[in-house]
Amino acid sequence: MKALYLKGHGGLDQLEYGELPTPEPAADEVLLRVKAAALNYLDLWTVRKVPGLTLRFPHIPGNDMAGVVEKTGSLVTHIKPGDEVVVAPGVGCGLCVDCASGNDQLCRYYFVYGYQRNGGLAQYAVVRGNQLRKKPEAMGWPEAASASLVFLTAWHMISSRARLVPGETCLVMAAGSGVGIAALQIARLFGARVIATAGSDAKLARARELGAHETINYREAEWPKRVRDLTLGRGVDVVIEHTGEDYFESCVSCLAKNGRLVTCGATSGPRAQFDLRLLFARHLNLLGSYMSSRAEFHKVWDMLEAGRLSPVVDSVYPLSGGRAAFERMQSRESFGKLVLIPE
Repeated sequence: MKALYLKGHGGLDQLEYGELPTPEPAADEVLLRVKAAALNYLDLWTVRKVPGLTLRFPHIPGNDMAGVVEKTGSLVTHIKPGDEVVVAPGVGCGLCVDCASGNDQLCRYYFVYGYQRNGGLAQYAVVRGNQLRKKPEAMGWPEAASASLVFLTAWHMISSRARLVPGETCLVMAAGSGVGIAALQIARLFGARVIATAGSDAKLARARELGAHETINYREAEWPKRVRDLTLGRGVDVVIEHTGEDYFESCVSCLAKNGRLVTCGATSGPRAQFDLRLLFARHLNLLGSYMSSRAEFHKVWDMLEAGRLSPVVDSVYPLSGGRAAFERMQSRESFGKLVLIPE
């Protein structure tokens, strides 16, 4: 099969398009003929190497994928060859206390396709049968591949961690990114007032089209003051943060008393500092969030199928041109997801 794979860690020159063996599914897996796969920033970190990540090369990135079931293992009975499906990108062991309590993402053996295991940037992929759901008939392949990781991540941040309620004000950082676009829509769905940030006027305009009530360019030096002005000096109830050290301290300063900051990423770097006096004097809550549960996979896809949430695709590339898609993601010029189509 044709695949876009990593020869080793480093820069984008480590990406190679070529021939690899077609995998065979185990008893609890299916062989998926990939129709579309979407990039996430986690794919870029996989190229660069995250501390503690150990891979066997060649390694196939691609956390998000959608396709047609080609073959099923003997234990897979709810899905059959020919079914069009979407994939939950994170997998727990299904046996431990965390998995049994619905916290799959906290499982000691949890893995993400394209990160710790081979992913979707290939003509075929093997995935666990219990990680599949039938694709909405009305949804195109690029959109179907674009939704799972970012909408699941944002849903878990907003619903399970921040517990956002109607009438609260939510600040969404980097609203042109995959997680930012998803968080903006979910916060609106939950009845919040949404203040969205982005690094260009064009992205801010797109954020307003998606429903942001107010927008702010975070490249402006005094952007936190603008947040306070928009909230009459009070600050926001919730910050959805995934940009890392460059803006973390500013995000903390934007919180109201009893405010909650939820973070799921460190795009600009892993080190953050802030004034601890703000933490205790304002009764602030700093929350981490990682991926989501399998139950949330179905909740989110119910919303997507009903049209209450919508994936946003920036551009589509052939799999053979996948390095250009990585370059666009690295440039941070995109608004929405970058999708690769196997030829």
